[in-house]
Amino acid sequence: MTTTHPSTSPSTTPVPAPAPAPAKLRAGLTFAGIATGNLLVLLDTSVLNVAVPDVQSSLHPTVAALPWAVDAYTVVFAGLLLAGGAVADRWGARRVYAWALGLFAVLSAGCAAAPGIGWLIGGRALLGAAGAGLVPASLALLIHLNPDPVRRTRAVGAWTALSGLGAAVGPVLGGALVELGGWRLVFLVNPPIALAALLLARRLPRPSGRAARALDRPGLALSTAALGLLTFGLVEAGVEGWGTPLTLVPVAGALLCGAALVAVERRAVAPVLPPALLALPGVRAAMVAAAVSCFAYFGGMYLFALRLQHGYGLSPLQAGLASLPIAFPVCVMPFFTGRLVARYGPRPVLLAGMCAGVLAGALLVLCGGAHPALPLLVAVELALAATGTLSIPGAAAAMAVTAPPAYAATGQGALNGVRQAGSALGVAVLGTLASLPAAGCVLAAVALPAALLLARTGRRRRAAAPTVRKAS
Repeated sequence: MTTTHPSTSPSTTPVPAPAPAPAKLRAGLTFAGIATGNLLVLLDTSVLNVAVPDVQSSLHPTVAALPWAVDAYTVVFAGLLLAGGAVADRWGARRVYAWALGLFAVLSAGCAAAPGIGWLIGGRALLGAAGAGLVPASLALLIHLNPDPVRRTRAVGAWTALSGLGAAVGPVLGGALVELGGWRLVFLVNPPIALAALLLARRLPRPSGRAARALDRPGLALSTAALGLLTFGLVEAGVEGWGTPLTLVPVAGALLCGAALVAVERRAVAPVLPPALLALPGVRAAMVAAAVSCFAYFGGMYLFALRLQHGYGLSPLQAGLASLPIAFPVCVMPFFTGRLVARYGPRPVLLAGMCAGVLAGALLVLCGGAHPALPLLVAVELALAATGTLSIPGAAAAMAVTAPPAYAATGQGALNGVRQAGSALGVAVLGTLASLPAAGCVLAAVALPAALLLARTGRRRRAAAPTVRKAS
């Protein structure tokens, strides 16, 4: 018997009805709250850049101290991402997200009131710590809000697009705020956004269970030190070059901490990066693709920002407009990337992103001479944009559907940690090379092995599960 209205016939099996409009609206507001909090974190990675001259005229810092008003946030943020994910898994993503968002608002107000450069650098470092709690917790909440894998990958794509919007709009918003009332307004815009995020996300999902394992404190300390020192050294390499002690000593310290971490984790009862997580091929592929794509995208963006101004004599505004082919797609394409991952799976999308990176490297090799043709540079920008918009959200979606629920925040923390390290390494390496062809050779040498690794992983999966492949 066919029943068009199951509620009128209790003897028949009820047909699931669409979610009521109020429930959809609440879910949409909750998603907006989660995405807005992460947008705030990414906004603060770039919003202060254009305010640096105003900070300099207001606080009169030393030349060596001024860059750290910007970079202290990045270094601490990258160093604590893995720890932030472990803490969110241990004490609950909902609690960590709410506390981190509140701290972000309070610390932003403190940065706005900083009486000197030392206070500002310290406040920015603490903001980075709050941001490191927000990002993995927000993705863990998003995963629990969307248990269906298809909806989850689309939601991750939308989340990534909104995050990219925060990073892209940062310089524009920062410039407008500085023109309106000075650099302190750059921080005073954060508390209202944080309050709006909390109000939108009043009904945050409560994950069904927390990780019962104990915190691996030695592992967390060593991983934080390794990521923080590595990012510190790479930032200094991009500013001062590779031969300075402030570059070599932190990088050497990061390598020592990494070696100690490997030794400690072998004996740890509850390692900071669980073997069950790292044993998953999808997790490893996501982390490799995330690191390489951020190396290519952010390193390429920095390279073009320098080359367009110094090589072609463009003004900052003209250079910004000329960089739209690489910057604008990040605000749009991740919406579609989530749908591609939902339809075809993460591996083909990640592989396409790595192939786009190889193409960008090959095109850069052709950019010889002092003034390569602008259409060729635009083609490189579009290839780099494809790398970023396919692989960065694709890696987040792959981690979201591959990592076990108990390790949701830990996996996203690790993923974002390697993303930040890849970004810093890309800026430090590509930004200091003497020519575009040299940058192209390095980029291709990094992206090609990652593409081959993803292709080999796909062949192994098809060989191991031919019936599944055939059924799809």
